Amino acid sequence: MQFTFFHAADLHIDSPLAGLNCKDAAVAARFARAGRRAVEALIDETIAAKAAFLLICGDIFDGDWKDVTTGLYFVRELGRLERAGIPAFIVKGNHDAESLMSKSLPYPESARIFPTLGADSFEIESLRIALHGRSFPRRLVDPNFVASYPARREGWFNIGLLHTALDGSRGHESYAPCGVEDLKRFGYDYWALGHVHAAEEVCRDPWIVYPGNLQGRSVRETGPKGAMRVTVADGRVVETRLVALDAARWTRASIDVSDCQDEAEALTRIEARLRDEHAGAEGRPLAARLSLVGATPLHARFVARREAIEADARAIGFRVADDLWVEQISIATRAPPLRPRASFEADALDVEALVREAAEDPKFASVINDLMAQIADKLPRDLREQMPHGDEALNLLANEARDRLIGEIADPPSGA
Repeated sequence: MQFTFFHAADLHIDSPLAGLNCKDAAVAARFARAGRRAVEALIDETIAAKAAFLLICGDIFDGDWKDVTTGLYFVRELGRLERAGIPAFIVKGNHDAESLMSKSLPYPESARIFPTLGADSFEIESLRIALHGRSFPRRLVDPNFVASYPARREGWFNIGLLHTALDGSRGHESYAPCGVEDLKRFGYDYWALGHVHAAEEVCRDPWIVYPGNLQGRSVRETGPKGAMRVTVADGRVVETRLVALDAARWTRASIDVSDCQDEAEALTRIEARLRDEHAGAEGRPLAARLSLVGATPLHARFVARREAIEADARAIGFRVADDLWVEQISIATRAPPLRPRASFEADALDVEALVREAAEDPKFASVINDLMAQIADKLPRDLREQMPHGDEALNLLANEARDRLIGEIADPPSGA
């Protein structure tokens, strides 16, 4: 006997995309719609494949609904599955834990939600499948959360649904912590995991799999996103394949400008890279974070004109496609080891010493650290975690100030 099922997780329906910073209303609207379009693609693909069932392993929502339309949308999509005769099996995760959700709606009868007080099992008698799972009662769960899962059903194909970071080594907070060996002891044939936003086959004996999240939500979540299509034959998994279902995509790209003669040549390279990245997105809206890298005498010039280069790159992106947004350009170039002293004709302005003296002033450092802390407090967690702190932040700011000054001195505005 052979059958196929889909394994998805971390839908985060109606979660805002972090850090898009897109003031173009048309582009922003396409990205805002991406999360729902990815859910629709998941249901379309499940129905088209005539899958036996769909697994959703937590964080369907990003928290309590702002209004009931979010819940109604998901109910509508589950209704499509029910009319196709395909059941869905769902565990709730840390973002949509029972205690966090103040509103609820009746789901179709074919959508089976695992309980919170302890793990339970559902059966698909016709396929001899036993599914075991437990939903989060609250955001933080007891250390023995996994221990409540039942033993395998002998002679059946056993699937465990679990929202977990495993040992927490994958860059996610350690919810429902456990190890691979802990899961192996249950003797299940397939562990369907959620919470980690990167797709991964953790183990194949037994199969322990993360599908990743359905739709990338920030530049930290680049590349194809979707769900796992799992094929089972004669009681064992014979194939897992990530099916890309995302409706918009994020990318990071480094562009070597070390041998560019001027800014125009750097922009030419940016355009070539954007065209390649857009082709790889296969028609999806694309948000790109670009980094200019390499040792170049133009380093200070690039730092001083970063905003202008970013604006030019965004214009180039729209020339390539109307839904290609350059989210940010970072200047990660460096000056060559030997560079001429930055000065204006007979002036003896020592930029290096000027900036170094300011950076070493304790009062200046205190003011900068206070400002950085105030900014960090107002940022979303994803962006706050990326911010430098303390001496690292001060050194980065001092270096950028030095390079901006050198860039302006080396190439002052016309008429100066």
